[in-house]
Amino acid sequence: MTDSDAPDRRNRERDAPEETESTGSTEPTVEDLIEDLETLEEVVDDTDERRRVREAMRTARDLATPKPSVFGKVVRGFDRGDIAEAFLGSVLFGVPMLVEGGTTEIGAYLGGNPAVLVGTALVTVLLVVGIIYVADFQDVRVHRPFLGVVPRRLAGVLGVAAFTAVVGLTAWGQIDWADPAVALGSTVVAALPMAVGAALGDLLPG
Repeated sequence: MTDSDAPDRRNRERDAPEETESTGSTEPTVEDLIEDLETLEEVVDDTDERRRVREAMRTARDLATPKPSVFGKVVRGFDRGDIAEAFLGSVLFGVPMLVEGGTTEIGAYLGGNPAVLVGTALVTVLLVVGIIYVADFQDVRVHRPFLGVVPRRLAGVLGVAAFTAVVGLTAWGQIDWADPAVALGSTVVAALPMAVGAALGDLLPG
């Protein structure tokens, strides 16, 4: 090593601790800002300047306060408000099923195939269970289930969808209960998207 290299090596050794300190330093936070503003408030004498410092502290505290999330809320029970939201979602998703002639055509097929009818009903239930309890749109808690087993929200959503399908299809002349097999099949078909809409309408914010 030459003599000219010695100063460079000493400079690097002298700079090394400074690099370590800067690397280990943490980023300032809103809490640090609030502490600095509190210290500044104690030493400021002018009334107007102290008022401005306090306003800055309030703004900093607002920034530090976490905003409530529209998702992940704890949800219990199933009241009239939930019924109204479920009904709205059911109608929005179900209107196409009430005006399309294909609904009764599929209903006639399901009426003649009980296994497919039952399978469609089970798929509807599973979809609603997935939306309410698996998708985690909200933190849904089971509260006072019917018969100690059936969750109120699940029964409510399915009940609203079934009611909307029966009333809508009957009122608009899409089904005739003189042929109960076709009427039941059509109701099950229409209730599937209505149940999805009811579950989403109940849980999603807005």
